[in-house]
Amino acid sequence: MYGSRQLVRKSVLILLGLAWLAPVYLMLVNAAKPQDSYLSSSAWAPSDFTGLWDNLHLAWTKGHLGGGVASTTLYALVSPALAVLIGAAAGFAIVALRLPRGFLWLAVIFSSTVFPIQMLLMPLFTQYVKFDLYDSRFGLVLIYTAISVAFTSFVMRNFFAGIAPQTFEAAVMDGASTWRIFWRIYLPMSVPALAALFILQATLVWNDLLLGLTLTRSEGVRPLMPSLAALEGNYGGTTIPVLLAGGLIVSLPTVALFLAAQRFFSRGLALGQF
Repeated sequence: MYGSRQLVRKSVLILLGLAWLAPVYLMLVNAAKPQDSYLSSSAWAPSDFTGLWDNLHLAWTKGHLGGGVASTTLYALVSPALAVLIGAAAGFAIVALRLPRGFLWLAVIFSSTVFPIQMLLMPLFTQYVKFDLYDSRFGLVLIYTAISVAFTSFVMRNFFAGIAPQTFEAAVMDGASTWRIFWRIYLPMSVPALAALFILQATLVWNDLLLGLTLTRSEGVRPLMPSLAALEGNYGGTTIPVLLAGGLIVSLPTVALFLAAQRFFSRGLALGQF
């Protein structure tokens, strides 16, 4: 009985894995097809990958993806790092410092997620133009940090709640300052959670299309996803292999980031219970 249940579980997991990998297979196979033979062959039929390099090169040059990669790399590194630090500081203040009405402050911070970002696009656009933040890298770093703080604060508050209060009290008795306790004790203890949050928020920033389209216009500031969308517009949606090759370029960095930090990510999902 136990063996049959194990077999069913493994079969279900294999089927789910194949279903998840099917879009990846389709993107890779069709991105490798020459443009003139794409419509004459089945989407599921693999090719000899002769057109992959040409499609990648065309997507990179004609879509001006180089500038988008540079800009998005900046946004995906700086904004999540700032959001994680701010969220950790907020969680530390609420839990360790026992901030008065701490839960109310957490509710105020998390209330920023109540309204969908689409409702804020028009006032955000007008205010960015008014304060000369429109089409600037600083403006995008600012908004990406702001939309990430709520989630990071919520998670770090829950993480720090699992640390014994005696840890903070013992450090105070030893003469450590509040800043030293936060920087030397609490942050090192929360590295897995910080890493998991950073990966999640970096992926969110990397895949953003809406804010990039709304708040930028120049190729030097525009994130990668709007650059990919512009590539589709330039080609009228006819050269599917080129578009898929551009999607492959866009997808690889986030996959590499997850694989490189998989250990921290898995441990961080447990909120430090390891």
